Amino acid sequence: MDERAQLAARFEHSRNHLRGVAYRILGSVTEADDAVQEAWLRLSRSDADAIDDVTAWLRTVVARVCLDMLRARTRRREEPLDYNVPDPIVSPASGPDPEHEALLADSVGLALLIVLERLDPAERLAFVLHDMFAVPFSQIAEITDRTPAAARQLASRARRRVRGAPALAEGADEASRRHQRRLVEAYLAAARDGDFDRLLAVLDPDVVLRADAGPDGMSQLLRGAEAVAGGSRAYRPLASVAVIALVNGMPGLVAAPEGRPFSVMSFTVVGDRIVELNVLSDPARLQALLSAGMLEF
Repeated sequence: MDERAQLAARFEHSRNHLRGVAYRILGSVTEADDAVQEAWLRLSRSDADAIDDVTAWLRTVVARVCLDMLRARTRRREEPLDYNVPDPIVSPASGPDPEHEALLADSVGLALLIVLERLDPAERLAFVLHDMFAVPFSQIAEITDRTPAAARQLASRARRRVRGAPALAEGADEASRRHQRRLVEAYLAAARDGDFDRLLAVLDPDVVLRADAGPDGMSQLLRGAEAVAGGSRAYRPLASVAVIALVNGMPGLVAAPEGRPFSVMSFTVVGDRIVELNVLSDPARLQALLSAGMLEF
């Protein structure tokens, strides 16, 4: 095996880990893949023999690229954050394929990614690297151009903002999946029938529905059970063609008229009520996820 092939093999060994890091930092499949590809380009131009730990080196590069992307996104963003829904990873209800499992190791729900969207870019990076991947603060300090103590403070601030979020209330174990599926099935049946009272029965009084239709669509944010139940009744035509799928590892819905994805809906459940619904119906992003193999149902 020549030197180039050996380098490519070392990169491929780290690819799934790098994609997982980038997806958690960015909440975007396509941007995560761009960051990983940039890391490969930089590795291919480097003196690989001088790198002791290729995976750690690549992770540092990916993190720096992602941090630049987050900062650029923050500068140009005009739409309210409440409307932004990160890229979902959609798998058949029977279970995710190995590629999806690798990307979603340790379960990354959309609700958690939405909470992370509210963090400062450096806070988000520090939280993801340290709390999700156990990266030492000394390395995070190098990436963020801070001292280790300041990097620790970044993660601490992020942790306080994330703590107690509904996103962290349920795990992705099999019992949780079965419980959530029962509530999603009840929601879907009520939406198909347009039954307002049955919708109210499965919705938390303070439920939030966030719908991201993209720059050319009608995005919206609904708060409260009555508002969300009313909006769900308007979902009735799509509910008739919706199917249950795994959205970031937990039961959700894909509406696909004539087999073409129109929307993906994820749910966050606490106890016996739905506390959050996130809907992505941006045609361009759904098509990109479909093309990338991240939307299967």
